[in-house]
Amino acid sequence: MSLSLPGRVVVFDYGEVISRTPHAARQALLAATGLTADELFPVYQELRHDLDRGDLSVLDYWRAIGERTGRTWSVSEVHRLWALDYTGWFEVDPEVLDLVEELHDAGTRLALLSNAGFDFGDPYRRSPMGSLFETVVVSAEEHVLKPDASIYRDTCARLGIDPAQMVFVDNRAENATGAEAIGAVGHHYTSPAALRTFLQQLADAPDEGATA
Repeated sequence: MSLSLPGRVVVFDYGEVISRTPHAARQALLAATGLTADELFPVYQELRHDLDRGDLSVLDYWRAIGERTGRTWSVSEVHRLWALDYTGWFEVDPEVLDLVEELHDAGTRLALLSNAGFDFGDPYRRSPMGSLFETVVVSAEEHVLKPDASIYRDTCARLGIDPAQMVFVDNRAENATGAEAIGAVGHHYTSPAALRTFLQQLADAPDEGATA
């Protein structure tokens, strides 16, 4: 029997839930920059919040990383770094995406909510994966990051649902908790098997607020 959650909308995070952790891309970035992991990735992650909030362009993001790490990169060099990083995020976990497709084919409504830069919006929407989601919300386009309550509420508004109808899946516990704070059901993603178990238990549980 296919997994189905009638009356609910399952909203997925993308990075390290649907996508795999880009280990190979990260190694390629170290080789391309000549930096160590301890030099590059703390700055990469810290500045990522500004990129994902839409406050930095891709070019400004990488040049800020260069400034913080003692490097100066031309546009062509930044483009190479961006391409290594960007393409690394598009290797998906087939077990998770198959589960998303299973939900979709059984009639469950689905959406995507991702902390990501402007450059991810169209690829999310126009990729084969994107065909499974009725709504895609990208943080840079909203100028707000999870776990700010407004981004969950705006997602619900676009879907035309009450927060109690949303099931939100994210690999960061604080983001799942942020969804729960507005009345949604949150799941801290750790593995495809645990996600399937969670969704199956939710499907089997008595309906306590979801509506068709």
